[in-house]
Parts: sequence; C-alpha cells; structure tokens
Amino acid sequence: MNSLVLLIISIAVLLIGYICYGGWLCKQWGVGEGGETPAHTMEDGVDYVPAKAPVLMGHHFSSIAGAGPITGPIGAAMFGWIPCVLWILVGGIFFGGVHDFGALFASVRHGGKSIGEIISANMSKRAKKLFIIFAYLTLILVVAAFASIVASTFGAKYDEAGVLDKVASSSQASVAMVSVLFIVLAIIFGILVYRKGMAMGPATVMGIFGIVAIIAIGLNFHPIYLSQSAWMWIVGIYITIASVTPVWILLQPRDYLSSFLLYAMLIIALLGVILSHPSMDGMAAINMAPEGPSGKTFMFPVLFTTIACGAISGFHSLVSSGTTSKQLDKEKDAKPIAYGGMLIECVLAVLTLCAVAYAYKWNAANPDAQLTGATAIFGGGIAHMVNDVIPGSYNILYTLLVLTYSAFCLTSLDTATRLARFMFQEFWLDGSKGETPENVTGYKKILANPYVATIITVVLGVLLGMNGYGKIWALFGSANQLLAALGLLAVATWLGNIGKNNKMFILPMAFMLVVTISSLIINTKNQIGLITAGGADWGPWAQTIIGILLVVLSVVLAIEGVQTLSKKKSK
Repeated sequence: MNSLVLLIISIAVLLIGYICYGGWLCKQWGVGEGGETPAHTMEDGVDYVPAKAPVLMGHHFSSIAGAGPITGPIGAAMFGWIPCVLWILVGGIFFGGVHDFGALFASVRHGGKSIGEIISANMSKRAKKLFIIFAYLTLILVVAAFASIVASTFGAKYDEAGVLDKVASSSQASVAMVSVLFIVLAIIFGILVYRKGMAMGPATVMGIFGIVAIIAIGLNFHPIYLSQSAWMWIVGIYITIASVTPVWILLQPRDYLSSFLLYAMLIIALLGVILSHPSMDGMAAINMAPEGPSGKTFMFPVLFTTIACGAISGFHSLVSSGTTSKQLDKEKDAKPIAYGGMLIECVLAVLTLCAVAYAYKWNAANPDAQLTGATAIFGGGIAHMVNDVIPGSYNILYTLLVLTYSAFCLTSLDTATRLARFMFQEFWLDGSKGETPENVTGYKKILANPYVATIITVVLGVLLGMNGYGKIWALFGSANQLLAALGLLAVATWLGNIGKNNKMFILPMAFMLVVTISSLIINTKNQIGLITAGGADWGPWAQTIIGILLVVLSVVLAIEGVQTLSKKKSK
C-alpha cells in the first residue's frame, strides 16, 4: 500500500474515533458536570497550578510521547505494517484513549490524586501499597533509561586513546547546547507569562522566535564537550531541581514550548510522506525485536508490549493522574488533552511506520549507508524523504528531528521524576485520614518530604542508569502494560462505585492482563533458561525474581478488582 493513502485513512479513522467515541465517553461519565478542578480548589503555586488548555496540552503530550511512539513501531515492524497499524488504531481509540482520558478524569474527581489513591479509595489500602511499590520501581527504571538516553545524546565521543574527537562530537554538542538554552528560554517564558502578566499570544510568538534563535546558536556555537558520565550527573542535578520547582517556572513553559518542536516534527514527517509516499511493502525486513531461544518471535504477546505509547501505555495513566490533573483548568479540557493527545500519538506511530518503509527502501539501495537504530530510521528516514524532493535539506532536518527526539526524552524524564516523587510521598500517607506532608509527624514527616523523596528517587535512578539498567530493561514493556491494566481496573472500579457506565474498561483491562501475564511468563521462562545454561550475571536473576513478583502482583490486584466490581454489581 502507498504510505500516503495509509496515513490519510489512519487520520480519518482517528478523527472519527475522537468525535464519536470520545464524545460518547463524555456523556457516559458526566465530564463537565463537576465543579472547579483541583488546580483551582487546591492551588498551591507549586504542583497545583491552573494551565490554559494549549499549555497543558503541550506538557501532557510532550510527557507521554517520549521515545515510545517512535521506538515501539520500529521494534514491531518485523510483524509487518498491517498488524502494527491495526493495533495502533484499535488500541488508540478503544484502549489507550479510554485509559488516558479515564485516568485524568478519575484523578480530577479525586482531588488530583494519583491512581494509587484512587485504588485506595475504591478497592483497598493494601492494593494501593502494592500498586505504588510497583509503579515507583517502574518509574525508577524510566528515570534510569531516559537519563542514560539523554546523557548519551549529549555525551562527547573519544578515540581509543581517550582523546576528545570534536569533529565526531559536534552533533552531540549542538543538541546539548540547544537543550541547555531551551531551559533558559522556558524560565524566561514562565516569568513573563505568570509573573509579568504578558498575554499568551505575544509570549508564544516570542517563544517560537526564541526556539529558532537558540537552534541557530546551538548549531554554530557549542563549546560544551563533556563525557556521558558527566552529563548523567548534570542531568541528575537538573531533574532534582525540576522535580520540586513550581510548575509555572519550568514544567509548564518548557513543555509548552517543546510542543512546538513536536508539532514541527509532525509537520516535517507529514511533508516527507506527502512528497515521497514510499510503499509499505517489504518493511518487515527490518527486524529490531529480540528473538527467543528458538529463533522465533511470536506476534502475541510481543506486538502488544512493543507498541505501547502508540496504542496504550501504563505510563500515561501516571502522567494523567500525576501532573496533568493538578493543572487542568476545566473538566471539558480533559477530552482534547487526554483522549486527543493519545490519538495524536497514534498519528506519530503511523508516521514512524512510514519512515520504516522508507528505511527499507533506502537500505536496499544503499548497502554501504544503512539506516539502523531508532534515531537513524526515524530521523534519517523522514529527512531523506524530504531531501529526495528538496535537495540539501537533509542535515538541518535530521538535526532538528534528533533535537526533538532528545527533547521528548528530557521532558518525559523530568515528568517521570516528579511522578516518582508523588508516588514516594503518597506511599507514606493515608489519604483517607487527610494526611499530608505538612501535618504528619515522625518518620512519615521525613519520608514524605518532597526534597527527601526527590533525592532518593534521583540517586536510585542515576545509579541504575550508570550501572546496567539495560540488564532488566526487557521487563519494562510488560511492566508498563501491567500499569495500563491496573489503571483501567482502578478507573473501572471507581465508575462502578458511583453508578456510572464502566463497561468500556472491561475488555481492554482483561486483554492487557492476559498480554502482561503471558509476556512475563515467557520472559521468565527464557531467563531461567539462561540461568540453567550457566554463566549468567545478575540480569537474568533479577528479571526472573521481578517477573515472578509482577505475575503475583497482577493476579492479586486483578482478583481484588473483580471482587470489588462483583460486589457493586450484586448490590
């Protein structure tokens, strides 16, 4: 099939899903019938701060996107474009959109609290504790991975003698310089809008010109050449500060401005497909997914854990109920931000598949200049599409796409750290008793302190990132989709308890539980095989132990959720 035809059909299906199914969900749940949102009733100037819909959309989309909708479809391309596109469209409309929208709406109706507190209020305190432990450890893995990705993107290259290679490190230094200047630009934007009262329109125009200026500066002036290890510690210091800084200073303005990089990337990708429109035939030849011991990779459950952010991702529920719900200005903004944001991510996932199709064509014609790896396949594929029609545009487009990819990771890293801080604090507090970090005493006073929670989170994340997080990264796909299943379960139990229709959650929840448990069992079996073969390091042991614990956790919480739903139905 022609990739342009596929893209047009996909966008049309997603638009129909947004209007029809998204509108139906609003009616079923009573979205917009509540009073003021927690951003107003609990405004504290730090975490609870109302944000205009475009600003919050920028934060939410930048946070949930990360690298997932790019790396996922590339990894799943081995199964062919038809299964991937079907899962992206069906998953986005009926799974991911419902999941993200439901998590945001439920959190808003629970005072901006996380999924853990929603579980506590509607299932049990034990279930809350189990969920928070699991979610927190998953977020530590996210912090470790994204910190490592950002540091490697910024890190300079050295030759075998340990001498800095400035020529080879020029691209990394440029991205690092632009990223640092971007943070400064975001702080200036936040001060102008939230403290000096500048209107959003003029501030946005200034911000866009500022983005263009810092990109030009970064491309031509980049004196910072540091190793990956040095950048790991710098990134650690940055996310420590960013996690406790009032959202209006950095989080809101930076994510809003970075969203324009994202939109620019989407426009460039759309332009590339329109100009080049490669055939989707043969893209399965690019195989980036891991193979099992038999040399075969089965579509189920691998497809549904590999394409997560482009269809349904548990991390999204943590964002929706962690930072987005605390900044939502009006309940009616929840649909375009959460449900709409998920479907835009689906568009990005489809565009990535088009880039994979072009990469297949390019690799066949250029055996000495292969496009391999997620960054090269997406960035290089899109840039080459445009360059084929507009010669000479490749270098600047590729740099812009890599910069945007890095901005995704840095945004998700910042948000994940703040979310982990929330989770750590909530673990020690009893929301049913009205406990807060300010009114508790003893050890809870120390552990629920935002600065203590942040420092512990960052130290664990950075240390894991510098000491082989990749050894257990294979578990992330399953763990992330288990988060999705539990997020669906939490919202379903709450809607059932208040007498609202929750049937749209049952099938997605059951499916994701089956996917998760199947994936964990297969992975655990493979790791046990590595251990029994001898010579295994700590990685297979850790994956085996954690995998078994996650299976037990999913079964326990599923049983408790089903019991809660059954009791409500019998009443």
